[in-house]
Amino acid sequence: MTIRTLLRGLPVLAHDMPSFDPAAAPADPLALFVEWMAGAIDAGVDEPHAMTVATVDADGMPDARVLILKDLDEAGWHFATSSASAKGRQIAANPRTALSFHWREQGRQVRVRGVATAADPDLSRADFLARPEGSRVASLAGRQSDVLADPAELDRELARVRERLAADPDLVAGTHTVYAVAPHSVEFWQADAQRRHVRLRYHRADAGWDRELLWP
Repeated sequence: MTIRTLLRGLPVLAHDMPSFDPAAAPADPLALFVEWMAGAIDAGVDEPHAMTVATVDADGMPDARVLILKDLDEAGWHFATSSASAKGRQIAANPRTALSFHWREQGRQVRVRGVATAADPDLSRADFLARPEGSRVASLAGRQSDVLADPAELDRELARVRERLAADPDLVAGTHTVYAVAPHSVEFWQADAQRRHVRLRYHRADAGWDRELLWP
C-alpha cells in the first residue's frame, strides 16, 4: 500500500458537527471566538487553546509552529515566547503574523491575520512567573533553536538553571515576551459533511468590523 492510498482511505468529516448560523453571529469577532472556544472546551476538544503561529523570515520564507493561546482581549490574541528565538527575531523584523485554530471534533477552524506587538514588560514578567517550573527552567536555559552538538550539554545547562531557580524563585528570563496579535481579519470556518462549508470573515473597518460570507 502506498502512502497516497493510505491517506485517501482515511475518513474526513465523518463525525457529528455543530451547525453555525452566520446571520446570528455577533458584530465583534472576539465575541464569536470566545463562544467557539467555550464550545470546544465543553465538547472535550484536546488542548483547544493550541494554535499554529505563522511568521516569515527576512527572505520571506514562512515559518509555523504550535503555541498556546495565553489570553484574548481588545489588544488581540496573546502568546508568549523568547524575543531571541527565531520567531521573536522574525516578528521584530516583520510583525505580520497569522494564527490558525483547528478543532477537529467540531469541524471548526479560526484564522487570524494581523500584526504582533510586544506587550508591557510587567505583563511578560507576570506571565513568566505563572508558568510551570519546567517551562521556566527551559526558558532560562535560553538558546532556543540553536544547534545542539551534545544532548549532555543540555542536561548540564538545565541542571545549572534549576540550581539558580532554587536560589532565586523570582528569577525571570529577560527575553521572555508576551505578544498580542491585533487582528486585521478573522475568519470562522464551519465544516459540513456534504462540503457545504460555512465561512464567515470579519475585517477591520473605519468603525468596528465588516462581515462577509465566502464561498467554501
